[in-house]
Amino acid sequence: MRLPDFEAWAMFAAVVEHRSFTDAAKALSVSKATVSKAVTRLEQHLDTSLFSRTSRRLALTESGRRLAEHAARILSEGQAAEEAARDETAELSGTVRLGAPMTFGLLRIAPLVAEFTKQNPHVDIDLHLSDARIDLVDMGLDATIRIADMPDSSLRARRLADVTLHVVASPAYLAERGRPTHPSDLGDHDCLCYSNTPTPDVWRFSGPGQQNVVVQVRARLTVNSGEAMLPALRTGVGIARLPDFIVGEAIASGELEEILVDWRPPPFGIHLVTPPSRLRPARVDAVLDFLTRHHGC
Repeated sequence: MRLPDFEAWAMFAAVVEHRSFTDAAKALSVSKATVSKAVTRLEQHLDTSLFSRTSRRLALTESGRRLAEHAARILSEGQAAEEAARDETAELSGTVRLGAPMTFGLLRIAPLVAEFTKQNPHVDIDLHLSDARIDLVDMGLDATIRIADMPDSSLRARRLADVTLHVVASPAYLAERGRPTHPSDLGDHDCLCYSNTPTPDVWRFSGPGQQNVVVQVRARLTVNSGEAMLPALRTGVGIARLPDFIVGEAIASGELEEILVDWRPPPFGIHLVTPPSRLRPARVDAVLDFLTRHHGC
């Protein structure tokens, strides 16, 4: 039986993570030629190309994309096994790459990252904030926060909390346009929509007597950041659905008013998502445990 070329798989994973043969070589403390030969060796063994190489760009092929997750798992499990063998868990070190949605990341995750790094001076955090749906393997992330219903996949998802959406508008808008009392009234109003959903202008509600209502709204403004709706909300442009961590303070201060309180949009879950493997470096487990205990949702 021929053993897998674990070194080549690990170097392939490093190139995917760093998006560069040169940067992967630096991270692994080997020459670029060593990394290139290892990836070529793996491609020859698998009889497929893993990367499309040009003078300016390095991109995964379809085969490379399918195999990158397996490579990342091999590298991660190898690192975890070495840490366990050396019993390094008491002295955490290295880099953890973490992703999160922009606003939630700024308000809730960034303060936790600051506290964790203060408590663990030898652990570096690479925090990537984006409202776009990102691929953990393609981005080389150890974990990411997702605020959404999680479809079945090979990824592992730990549900941290639910996020309740509030339907809100400014007092000035409601004084001018009237206050909706039923979701169907929204058809006569201007609305602000979040584009990072499959159907931004289709709003769903559950109400009294387990009624379910689906409304198509008129989108005066569509943006890919919930926080970017706030200026338009404050100036009375329209009605929006936003989570508590964005509009909670504005509701409490009276700057915005919640409407349709008997009709609730479906809640979203906050998930901590990781690659399939249960084996991770101790520093990654430490960050994940810290976020789980202190996420403050």
